[in-house]
Amino acid sequence: MTAQIELSGVNKFYGAYHALKNIDLEIRKGSFTALVGPSGCGKSTLLRSLAGLEAISTGEMKIAGAAMNGVPPRKRDVAMVFQSYALYPHMTVEQNLTYSLRIRGASKAEAKKAAEAVAETTGLAGLMGRYPRELSGGQRQRVAMSRAIIRNPKAFLFDEPLSNLDAALRVHMRKEIRALHDRLGATSVYVTHDQIEAMTMADHVVVMRGGVIEQQGDPLSLYDRPVNRFVAGFIGSPAMNFVPAVVGEDGRSATLKIADNPKIPLGREVQPGHEIIVGIRPEQIDIAAEGKAIVLNLPVASVESTGSASYVTTATDPELVMVQSGRTVPAASGTAAFAFLPENLHLFDARSELRI
Repeated sequence: MTAQIELSGVNKFYGAYHALKNIDLEIRKGSFTALVGPSGCGKSTLLRSLAGLEAISTGEMKIAGAAMNGVPPRKRDVAMVFQSYALYPHMTVEQNLTYSLRIRGASKAEAKKAAEAVAETTGLAGLMGRYPRELSGGQRQRVAMSRAIIRNPKAFLFDEPLSNLDAALRVHMRKEIRALHDRLGATSVYVTHDQIEAMTMADHVVVMRGGVIEQQGDPLSLYDRPVNRFVAGFIGSPAMNFVPAVVGEDGRSATLKIADNPKIPLGREVQPGHEIIVGIRPEQIDIAAEGKAIVLNLPVASVESTGSASYVTTATDPELVMVQSGRTVPAASGTAAFAFLPENLHLFDARSELRI
């Protein structure tokens, strides 16, 4: 499938601050791509650069095959949906939707017809005469998205659009945005700090840190084979457990630096004497030791139950977290078996933090 957005060697400087560092990225036509990372990682700067709200310092940017370097926002044919909705408060829903068409010279009848068609798609048909102050947060977000859709742009750019909504509405709107994307066959770029949003909504996830793309790929590839400790800890909730260890002389086992320094099988060969970080996801640990090759008996510090699952945390340094489904859980301040399989371990070099 052809690329709708292409970035090659893109850099962005704010004075001496290097915000984007040699970004190479291709976004396929019709795909839903999420840019995710902690605050200050450069994801919003990258999105604003695509919109033309920020000028890149060096490199090349193309949208639908056309070079965008120096092209002003209004000529890029992209539509941006902001966190703050950015609606005109003195205009009705219909006026908000038709404004961009009217300033482009569309007739009043054409603009009204287009607005009614989009409103039908986004569930705003009965709200066209209302003002933004008369709408709920979810309805305002629908108006913001409808205003973008009516322009039929080459790409939709979403800048953390769900941050102002409550938890239940965020889940609902995630489904709505994804369903809308699929119906329109659009190309969408979605910025979020919430890796759950990225994992559940996107076909392609780009993980950023410090202005650099750490890893990109489909969500499960990032979950199953993170390239370094940062990606491993960022993707997945609760976060992956990390324990420092030293590889034994046989190269196939290691001594964990936790509790009584237990020796565990690694399930693969690593350089003897190498200092490593052993990662294991909380949901891949179980209290049922039967059939598990690795069993650590560790003191329990706390048990937090949500009804459908319990989060068991050890009283060790570093601490381990186990997610236990159901209600059969150990008692807090007792001891429990933390059992897992060698094939579920993720091994990282202790110095470079890269995957082994």
